[in-house]
Amino acid sequence: MDTLLSRITIDSAVCHGKPCVRGLRYPVETLLELLSSGMTADEVLADYEDLERDDLLAALAFAARLVRTRRLQPVGPLTFSSMHSCRGG
Repeated sequence: MDTLLSRITIDSAVCHGKPCVRGLRYPVETLLELLSSGMTADEVLADYEDLERDDLLAALAFAARLVRTRRLQPVGPLTFSSMHSCRGG
């Protein structure tokens, strides 16, 4: 996984410091949204020819690392709307 994670770069001069793939202007967030919308990896790769399959795997590995926690404290049902309001948007 560390090899995959090395593909994720954070540079304040690229995409406002959002985590991106290999210094390109493809934020991890965007790639995750494409995949979660139902696009297959092959479809994403066909649309963005400078991306590689390992870039998509790196985005997934990065997301997995971010959500890893030691222990979750139950605070009630978690819904998309409650998650959205927590993000301030």
